[in-house]
Amino acid sequence: MNWQEIAGNWVFIPPRAVAVVHFLGGAFVAAAPQITYRHLLEQIGNAGYVIVATPFLNTFDHAEIARSVLWSFEQTMARLQATKQLRRGYLPIYGMGHSMGCKLHLLIGSLFEVERAGNILISYNNYPARRAIPFGEQFLPLFEVEFTPSPLETSQLVAERYQIRRNLMIKFMDDDIDQTLSLISVLERRFPGMVALQKLPGNHLTPLSQDINWQAGREFSPLDALAQWFRQQISRELFCLQKEILRWLNPLGTP
Repeated sequence: MNWQEIAGNWVFIPPRAVAVVHFLGGAFVAAAPQITYRHLLEQIGNAGYVIVATPFLNTFDHAEIARSVLWSFEQTMARLQATKQLRRGYLPIYGMGHSMGCKLHLLIGSLFEVERAGNILISYNNYPARRAIPFGEQFLPLFEVEFTPSPLETSQLVAERYQIRRNLMIKFMDDDIDQTLSLISVLERRFPGMVALQKLPGNHLTPLSQDINWQAGREFSPLDALAQWFRQQISRELFCLQKEILRWLNPLGTP
């Protein structure tokens, strides 16, 4: 199986699809999600989930980005159905986002009429512009600019209008820019008992990790030992993330 570019999205289609996952990445790595998140997305795809990863470039207008990525996703779904690449009549659709991608899925679920079986929100981040953008605290106060909607407006929108009832939230133990816990209280008030939280080993960049194919030399050196340990650590964190996502998507473990 290979990635296909379809109507501006990167698509991974397994032989027997059971559902669709619409993926949105983080602010500065979302332009090529089929590369930056390849390992994680392919592992989920190999479990039977069609991956539709929508690239986007970050601007201050997050509501417009949400509208644009939703429109792009719907165009790709229409193309897949028209060309019969999706052979099953109905497939549930899940949203999955990392960092800023979480905010975009929250905006999609609050501003537009969409049908989703659930959302997976990994390392939610909703900082103001001056903190979210590199060197923003030094320069942005001079121009008084902010994302639209602002962090406070986003929280209010979610509290009042968010439509997706079932949500999995993932927080990594060594992630110091995660804001998952502040979002959980908002979602729990809106949909009591429908929000699951998983705290996993890793950090904010764990979803971007790739499988490292380290070839040891003829003589096993300390560098080889370090590389093997590093690979095992990354593999363990990615496996935990993948396992929790798939368990939530398919809690009964049915094929």
